Amino acid sequence: MSAKLAKGMEKLDSKTGRPTGSRWLLAAGFGGMALLMAMAGIYAIAAIRQVQENDVNIYGGFLQRNIALERIRWSIVLSAVYARDYLVDPDPDNATEHLQNLVKTKAEIDLALQYLHGVVPEAEQALRLSVSQYWSGLLPIFKWTPLERRRYGYEYLATRLLPQRAGLLTVASTVAALNGQQLDAGRLQSERLFENFTRRMFWILGATLCLALFLGTWTSRSILSLEQNLGRRYQEIQAAQENLEALSRRLVDAQEQERRNISRELHDEVGQTLSALLVELGNVTAQVPPEQHSLAERLQSAKKLGESSVNAVRNMSLLLRPSMLDDFGLAPALHWQAREMSDRTGMNVTVDAEDLPDTLPDEHKTCVYRLVQEALNNASKHSEATVVKIEVEEGPDRLCVKIEDNGKGFDTATTVGFGLLGMEERVRHLNGTLKVDSAPGQGTRIAVELPLGKKT
Repeated sequence: MSAKLAKGMEKLDSKTGRPTGSRWLLAAGFGGMALLMAMAGIYAIAAIRQVQENDVNIYGGFLQRNIALERIRWSIVLSAVYARDYLVDPDPDNATEHLQNLVKTKAEIDLALQYLHGVVPEAEQALRLSVSQYWSGLLPIFKWTPLERRRYGYEYLATRLLPQRAGLLTVASTVAALNGQQLDAGRLQSERLFENFTRRMFWILGATLCLALFLGTWTSRSILSLEQNLGRRYQEIQAAQENLEALSRRLVDAQEQERRNISRELHDEVGQTLSALLVELGNVTAQVPPEQHSLAERLQSAKKLGESSVNAVRNMSLLLRPSMLDDFGLAPALHWQAREMSDRTGMNVTVDAEDLPDTLPDEHKTCVYRLVQEALNNASKHSEATVVKIEVEEGPDRLCVKIEDNGKGFDTATTVGFGLLGMEERVRHLNGTLKVDSAPGQGTRIAVELPLGKKT
């Protein structure tokens, strides 16, 4: 079924003037749009991750170097305090303690210098050189004697230690300023990365939007064209179905008319001819001499054959189209049909149709008669029913027919015979409804409603 539908779609595209490979174009377009969206998503994730990593590296390095510089400043100030205390302390026993504190401070400064990587190399080298010169001038004083400390201590503080400390702090401040400049440079780098990301995402999203607009326009035109063609096809199918229904209606009418004609011909021509033949055979039999017994017996045998033929022709005529349906109405025809079916099959068939008027339309009478005839045949041949009840009642604007038997029933979802199809066709021609209710072992119930108004 899908292959036929696809083939029909290709033909439909050729009739509308569109390329037969439009579905491939549609698949390629949507696939390309999905690919662009996937690329945009992947690139966005990568760019955001890159910007995030760059910010982490920049701000992390800045904070690390800034902490190291603060530790260096504090340690330089602290070392100067230790040196001053050593120089002005008169107790020679405290020299060892001051020296240990100073060595500890030097170790902290050396450790802090290791965290300055990433700053401007010249500034880092200048700072290391200043620290080295500072320690080179500071450590030898701890070998002085108490006399030397008293003699040269204040001069050393004023002329060497304080200026070196001030110079070292100036270099540290310079390094801190350069560290801040590197932070600003990193911020500018992040901004450039974000600008590049924004620009590329703009182009990718622009291309995706253009492709989406193209696909939307093309798809809308294709759907509108397809809808128009489907509308025309639906109208053609509907017209063909109406023509088929009209043809079926004409066939049913022609069939009934042909049955009526054949029944009349059988009754009027063949029946009357056979009846005349029986009269002549009776006259000839009356004129046969008594002594010609063999001839009389042959005439009697021929007369019986003629009577049997008359009965057969009469039955055929009634089965094709009972004349009482046209002469006396629907109710007598149904009663006769019930008696015939009861005599032939032994079923107990009852008919409740006493209040039917004689003004029913001919097509309604024919339809009900054929429905009952088909239902009785099905009950006799297939259902193995023993009791059949028929009710026909005229309502204000419709004719209701109910047929119920006690047969073995059937599954209405899986069993659909030509008899039921013929019944549905007749009912549909009169704009009526037919409902069949049956189940295995539960008999069959048929309900028909035929509108009595003017057919639409």
